Amino acid sequence: MNEKTFVEQLGGKPAPWAEVNSRADLDAAIARIGTPGILKTRRDGYDGKGQWRIMTPDDADALELPGKPLVYEGFVDFRAEFSVLLCRGQDGDIRFWDTPENVHKGGILDSSTVPGSALVQSEVAEARALAGKVAEALDYVGVLTLEFFATENSPVFNEMAPRVHNSGHWTIEGAITSQFENHVRAICGLPLGDCGIAARGVVMNNLIGDDVHDWAQILSDPANHLHLYGKAAARPGRKMGHVTRLIL
Repeated sequence: MNEKTFVEQLGGKPAPWAEVNSRADLDAAIARIGTPGILKTRRDGYDGKGQWRIMTPDDADALELPGKPLVYEGFVDFRAEFSVLLCRGQDGDIRFWDTPENVHKGGILDSSTVPGSALVQSEVAEARALAGKVAEALDYVGVLTLEFFATENSPVFNEMAPRVHNSGHWTIEGAITSQFENHVRAICGLPLGDCGIAARGVVMNNLIGDDVHDWAQILSDPANHLHLYGKAAARPGRKMGHVTRLIL
């Protein structure tokens, strides 16, 4: 069972979608769902990789399918993107971090801001309820992230990540207990730490690609916390680190 069917059975609402295993499947999906849409690999996709935008049916003719299981999704008319970050312990205890509003550029997470906009905050309760159901149904232990589109009506499920997540990196300084610490606590069978926010607000910005950054200038603001990932080579679209700014 794929994650979209699973989420639908729990009462969630994903974007219109169809499984694609052949060119005939893709043609049928486009005919049923329409365009524009996005064709995605079902595994090993991240940061916009393994995705192809199909703006018109003719765009499919230019594609060479990768020979992997795929899914075709119709576009969602959304106002914002956000993620629900939770941790579930071995004893079933579930804790939620504050919900970040996320901005993507070129399919890559650019920034996460806590708290999110009024629209995002109005949809958090419904999104958390679904995320909790997912964690319980999977008997999941550790950090789990579900991504959503905020629309005028209700949150639309996008995808899930069974792990610590880039949109939760702000928790290192911005939460009383980070996603990394609580993940270790959970899998070790230890009590979970407090997920409350440690400031009035937090903004995390990813450092992407081969842009030259002035580390001294970034750190001249004492509210900034710089994280470099130690990657050997920078290239376009590659996450090289992030900066978290606490709003005290």
